[in-house]
Amino acid sequence: MSQIAEVIKYEGDNSTFIWKHPSEDFNSLTQLIVHESQEAIFFMNGQALDLFGPGRYTLETQNIPKIGKVLNRATGDKSPFHCEVYFINKTEQMSIKWGTDSKVQYVEPTYGFPISIGASGEMSLSVGDSRKVLIKLVGTEKYLGQQKLVSFFRAFLMTRVKTYIAQVIKANAINIFEIDENLATFSENIHKLLIPDFAEYGITLERFFVTTIVKPDDDSQYKKFKELHFRQYADIAEAKLRQQTDLIYAQTEAQKLVIDSQAMATKRAQEGYTYAQERGFDVAEKVAQNEAVGQFTNMGVGLGTMAGVGGVVGTVVGTAVNGAMNDSAAANTTPTAQPQDDMAAFKAKIEKLTMMKDAGLITEEEFGNMKAKLLSEIF
Repeated sequence: MSQIAEVIKYEGDNSTFIWKHPSEDFNSLTQLIVHESQEAIFFMNGQALDLFGPGRYTLETQNIPKIGKVLNRATGDKSPFHCEVYFINKTEQMSIKWGTDSKVQYVEPTYGFPISIGASGEMSLSVGDSRKVLIKLVGTEKYLGQQKLVSFFRAFLMTRVKTYIAQVIKANAINIFEIDENLATFSENIHKLLIPDFAEYGITLERFFVTTIVKPDDDSQYKKFKELHFRQYADIAEAKLRQQTDLIYAQTEAQKLVIDSQAMATKRAQEGYTYAQERGFDVAEKVAQNEAVGQFTNMGVGLGTMAGVGGVVGTVVGTAVNGAMNDSAAANTTPTAQPQDDMAAFKAKIEKLTMMKDAGLITEEEFGNMKAKLLSEIF
């Protein structure tokens, strides 16, 4: 006696791709319920016949035309018939783990040394062609879940992934020490290469991620090149930092000089003299300290020579000059010095005269005239 199923619906979970309903013999008036993101396929005598999308169906002849001819019309299509119903979950199933079962051997494109690496990550799959999946992968199985599906693909997945990893690294010249920076590009390229392999079996590879590259950290050769690689960047960074530090120091010193100059300019403005006047005062003071003031009269330097310094400075210099003139007048009443003393005095006057010319207190022409006068006095 046949078993009558009143309602046929999906009873699997979200990790299931294909689920076969346990009932095989049911009445033609049985209700079939197909949820969103699902499909149901009728099998009869080992053949995939009608496919149903989301909705509620009454199993009558008009709804299942491909098997309608085998129904027992003598009993008004009420008699049971033998068939199988497979539900296909078409949702995208994510976080499916994958990983290489052995190391990938290749020559590192930047430094040219042989290296072995492993890779792992996640992928998301969905059923793209229900009939193709049932025919090529399921067969007489009653259930197809994530683990079983991955096991079906494992052999060619490992072969393809390891080959693709080496190809993508070589094609994009990806440095092994910078490979983590290229995981997005790495994943995208491998994803494109793997899509046709999965599609051949009716599976859509929605996403493919390389999340980890296992490097040979214990390999001595790898350690050597790793140190060299990071050393070059460290040296460049150190040189740039030193250059920036020197630049900052130079800018600081320049700014400090500007601030000091502005402060001195403000001070001079407040005290009523200029930089040129200040320099003239310094020279006059130095001349006075060297007891050269007494020579001004003999050199023909009067108050007019210092007139340019002006203000307080002019007064000080003028006083020094007047004192020198008085000393000179007194000197005229003394006996004439010996020739040797005259020569020493002449040299001292020339030195002081040169100092005043260098300080800008007298011109080149004045210097020549004064020098000529000194010579005429001696000879």
